[in-house]
Amino acid sequence: MGALDQYLDLWQEHGDLIDSKAPEVLNRLRPDAASSLIEQGLPTLKDENYRYTDFERILSPDYGVNVGRVRIDVNPSDTFRCDVPMLSTSLFLIVNDAFAETSGCRNVLPEGVEVMSLASYARMNPDFIAGHYGMLADISNPIVALNTLFCQDGVVIRVGKGVKVAPTIQVVNIFNNSAALLAARRVLIVMEEDSEAKVLFCDHTQSSDVDFCSVQVIEIFAGAGSHLDFYDLEESTSSTSRLSSLWLSQDAGSEILLDSMTLYNGTTRNEFFTRFAGRHASLRMLGMGIEDDSRRLDTYSRISHDVPECNTDELFKYVVDGDAMGAFAGLIYVAEGASKTEAYQSNRNLVGSDSARMHSKPQLEIYNDDVKCSHGTAIGQLDEKQLFYMMTRGISEDQARFMLKQAFMSDVIDGIALPPLRDRLKIMVERRFAGEQTACASCPVSCNDQLSVVNDEL
Repeated sequence: MGALDQYLDLWQEHGDLIDSKAPEVLNRLRPDAASSLIEQGLPTLKDENYRYTDFERILSPDYGVNVGRVRIDVNPSDTFRCDVPMLSTSLFLIVNDAFAETSGCRNVLPEGVEVMSLASYARMNPDFIAGHYGMLADISNPIVALNTLFCQDGVVIRVGKGVKVAPTIQVVNIFNNSAALLAARRVLIVMEEDSEAKVLFCDHTQSSDVDFCSVQVIEIFAGAGSHLDFYDLEESTSSTSRLSSLWLSQDAGSEILLDSMTLYNGTTRNEFFTRFAGRHASLRMLGMGIEDDSRRLDTYSRISHDVPECNTDELFKYVVDGDAMGAFAGLIYVAEGASKTEAYQSNRNLVGSDSARMHSKPQLEIYNDDVKCSHGTAIGQLDEKQLFYMMTRGISEDQARFMLKQAFMSDVIDGIALPPLRDRLKIMVERRFAGEQTACASCPVSCNDQLSVVNDEL
C-alpha cells in the first residue's frame, strides 16, 4: 500500500465523522480534493518541480489524524520560550491542528480586527468563508488537496477596511503528542482595503522523539492599498516534516512582505504562489535556511505578474552543511500585457561540506519587452582569503567561520521590518551557527502567566 492509500482509506472509512466535526463550508471541497489525489497521486522525484521532496517517504509513516477532535492537553509554556523584548504581540495558538488562544490576547487588538478559529468563524459567517476558502489555493496541488481533505480547523485573520493594527498578531503552531501525528492546518488572512497589519507565525515541536507532519495551506487576500508583513519562523525538530503551500493575491497598490525563516527542521517543503491582480502593487519576498546534519529544505516559488506596473524583489539564502540538502526553484512570470514590470530574483548559498548538497533553479518567463527583470544564483564556500585574513588577526578558524556565516545572512535579517524581531533573530541565528540544538529553548520564560489556553472546541 502506498503512502497516499492510507489517507484515502481513512477518508472513505471516516468521512462522515470528519464532516460531523467541521462546518459545511469546509466539507464541500473534500470530494474534489479526494478526486484530485486519486487522479494524480502524489508527486514523485521524477516530477520537475518536486525532484527534491520525497512525498512518499514523508507521508509513509503511520501518522494519526485527529479526525474525532479528541482533546490533546498541551502546556504552551513548555515550547513558547522566545521572548522578543520591546515587541507587543497579540498571541494565539494552533495546538496540533486546533485553534486556541491565550488569556488577554484580544485586549490589545483594535476594533475591526477578527482573529478566530476557522471552524468557529465558518459557522458564524459561512458566506464570507465560502467566498475565500479555496478560492486561491489550487485543489490540483497535492499539498492543497491533502490539506483540504482533512482540514477541520485553523485560523482566520480579518483586518477591516482602513484598520491599522499596531501590535503584531502572533500565532504559535505547537506540535505535541505521544504518538506520530499529522496536522492539516489552514490559515486564511483577509486584508481589506487600506488596512495594515504585521503577522508572525512560529512553528514549534514539543515532543522531539515523535514523528510529526504538518500539511499547511495559507491563503492571503491583500485588498487595494493594504500593507501586510508576514513572517514565518520554523523552529521544530529533526523528526518533524512540514509541507506548506502559501497562496497570495494582491490588489492595486498593496504592499506585501513575505519572510520565511527555517532555523531548525527535519524535512521542509515551502511553496509560494503569488499573483498581482491590480496595478502599482509590490511584493518583497525574503527567505533563509540553515541546514546541517541530514536536514532538508526545499523552496518553490511562482510569482505571476498578470497586470502592468508592479514590482517584485525576491531573495533567498541558504547555509548547508553536514549531510544536509537545500533546494530552491523560483519562477517569475510576466504576462503579455504586464508592461513596466520590475522583478528581481536572487538565490545565494554557502555549502560547508563535501557531502552537503544545494540545488538552485531561478527562472524568468517574460512575454513583454517593456520590463526590467533579472535573476541570478550563486553556490560557493566560505572565502579562504577572508578566513586567512581573520586568522592572521588572532581569530580562531572556528570563530572566523562562525562570523562569516553570520555576515552572510545579514541582508536577509536586515530586511525584517520589525526592529525587535530583527534583533532577536540575529541572536537566534548566532546560537544556531554556534551549534545549539534549539534557539528558543534557551530563552528565558517570560510570559507563562499569559498562556492560559482558552478553547472549548479543542
